Amino acid sequence: MLVPALPGCVTFGKTVEEAIEMSRDAITGYVESLIEDGEPVPVEDDLIECRVTVEAREPYGEA
Repeated sequence: MLVPALPGCVTFGKTVEEAIEMSRDAITGYVESLIEDGEPVPVEDDLIECRVTVEAREPYGEA
């Protein structure tokens, strides 16, 4: 997952659920780091963008 408001904040997971949990951890760590360094914390107004890529196990039409 890519967090556009936090440059360089990227993470991934084997499942969507794992990716979401990993992104929570990455965002938390990133924001804590900004605060510790006295940097401003970017704020986005309720923006969530999600792209999901899936791979078919079998070609369409085959069973």
